[in-house]
Amino acid sequence: MPVSTKTSLEKKVRDIVHKAFWDCLEAQLKEDPPTYDHAIKLLGEIKETLLSFLLPGHTRLRNQITEVLDLDLIKQEAENGALDISKLVEFVIGMMGTLCAPARDEEIKKLKDIHEIVPLFRAIFSVLDLMKMDMANFAVSSIRPKLMQQSAEYERKKFQEFLEKQPNSLDLVTDWLQEAADDLVKLRCKKLLSHCSDDDGAAGGASALCSTAVQNQAYLKLLKWDHVNRPFPETVLMDQTRFQEIQLELEQLLLTGTVLLVTFSAAGSALAGLPGFAEKIKTIIKVLLTGMHLPSFNLGESLATISEKVCAEVNNCLSQHGFTPFTPGRETVLKGQIQAVANPDNTICKLIDSRIQKFLESYLASSHQKSLPALPGGLGPIQRELEEIAVKYVRLVNYNKMVFSPYYDAVLGKILTKEDSQLVGKSEES
Repeated sequence: MPVSTKTSLEKKVRDIVHKAFWDCLEAQLKEDPPTYDHAIKLLGEIKETLLSFLLPGHTRLRNQITEVLDLDLIKQEAENGALDISKLVEFVIGMMGTLCAPARDEEIKKLKDIHEIVPLFRAIFSVLDLMKMDMANFAVSSIRPKLMQQSAEYERKKFQEFLEKQPNSLDLVTDWLQEAADDLVKLRCKKLLSHCSDDDGAAGGASALCSTAVQNQAYLKLLKWDHVNRPFPETVLMDQTRFQEIQLELEQLLLTGTVLLVTFSAAGSALAGLPGFAEKIKTIIKVLLTGMHLPSFNLGESLATISEKVCAEVNNCLSQHGFTPFTPGRETVLKGQIQAVANPDNTICKLIDSRIQKFLESYLASSHQKSLPALPGGLGPIQRELEEIAVKYVRLVNYNKMVFSPYYDAVLGKILTKEDSQLVGKSEES
């Protein structure tokens, strides 16, 4: 039997069994006098579920649940015709409200509006399933830091064993961190030169390089890595594929952001706040840039097609909202601007790229803070996609730091001593 057919059959059988159970429960409760066998079984399951949500310190709540949902007592009350099932269900709903996550408050509130016992029982079990899922997610999120720590220690141990067999295994890492430190020194030297007439500015520019800043700069360099011609640093080699995927996503997002900025600039304020317009353009671009990193992909041809479709979409939206469509001359200009994005020296593309890099740099620097860094101008239309990539990138970087920080500290200890002395020397010359 095919798997899909087997699964479908199992579902049908399960649905039939469930329906039969609820029908039987309803029939029992309608008897005169009512029979509570099935209801008591359900209360027993509910009791066990509620107890499973408790922590060791919840003694008072545990005693409450045990006393009120005492199945032996409930059976005696049922046999003597003294069982108030509504009162027990009311207690259950109240206890669920006490134990549930705030996100489930609305579901608990809806339970109180159900007055028929069978639909109410079904709804209670449905909400309890959601609460179980919440508890499982909470347990995973609580244990994740410990798992990550254990994983980091294991990876570090294995790398240390490899390092002991291959003494020169940090050469590429040393070059990578050295380049990052050199980049920061050059940047600070430019600032020094721009403040050469200001002694205070020069002194401020000559401050010592920070190990975290150098590491962050090094990780940013991985997003521009020449994977074909240059070996990846040893400590990030295991994650090369992930960094490469993020790099490719950013390259596609760069083209998307540039085309959007060019398009909005050409269309003016007419389409700026139009709901859904940017999403349509992004969909067009995404489809036509599919496979852009394959050797057979022709960026020029794809941008030519994108320019045609974008112009058509712009004119369509302008007409629909009572604006004058583009003249043939304006269309030609916009198409030319979009096709010019293929040029590596395109000014707008470079501007968007620098702003994306600036955002990622800020995101990396503030990764342990709750608030997101401010989004640079021009990136609004691609904010959601950029933030998704940033979260994934920073998570990968922070885990790598957790594993290899002792090695980075050792290498940077030597590099920063040398770089700081050079920086101070240049500051004194200025």
